[in-house]
Amino acid sequence: MTDVSPDIPYSRWRPLAVAEAAQLFNGAPFAWGLAGGYAVEQFLGRSIREHGDLDVIIFRDAQLQLQGWLADWLLYAADPPGTLRTWAPGELLPPHVHDIWGHRRGVAAWQLQVMLVDTWGRRWVSRHDRRIGGPRQDLIVSYGGPPCLRIEVQLLYKARSLRPKDELDFTASLPHLPAPARSWLRDRLRLLYPEGHPWIERLG
Repeated sequence: MTDVSPDIPYSRWRPLAVAEAAQLFNGAPFAWGLAGGYAVEQFLGRSIREHGDLDVIIFRDAQLQLQGWLADWLLYAADPPGTLRTWAPGELLPPHVHDIWGHRRGVAAWQLQVMLVDTWGRRWVSRHDRRIGGPRQDLIVSYGGPPCLRIEVQLLYKARSLRPKDELDFTASLPHLPAPARSWLRDRLRLLYPEGHPWIERLG
């Protein structure tokens, strides 16, 4: 395995636009959805900030379908996390690898990050805590546009970091969260952070 091309620093991004990602995955034989800040904006139906990259989720058992679908791309596995190596054709990535970075041939910048969601039977499970999960068919939804990660699940992932952009995404989403989504997120935050989390009171 080789390291990432030295002429493409990790910070050099020229991400696909949402419309380009939707076109890229149109007709794909696997489920996919926008993640990160773009998933939040799909829920809100409007743009609220700039984005430095573009994240997509797929289920782990579809990884080789993804590799075949993006056969004309250069794809790299985050293995170990924090580093990148070539993703060999036909290679099933080990369980500790959750992220794939890629760009089209001839493009000297990163264009796409794909995150692998673990499953157990018909359920998805969080890689951070196996107590967190739900029906597989409920994880990816549409809020009137391209498919995306369900808003309460996306906010749960963002709750780990509490970066300024995560706070912005939560604050913008909070007034629009349906009651079931509020309850789901509040209960999972209480489970993961028994010592407390600043979002719990705001959800109550």
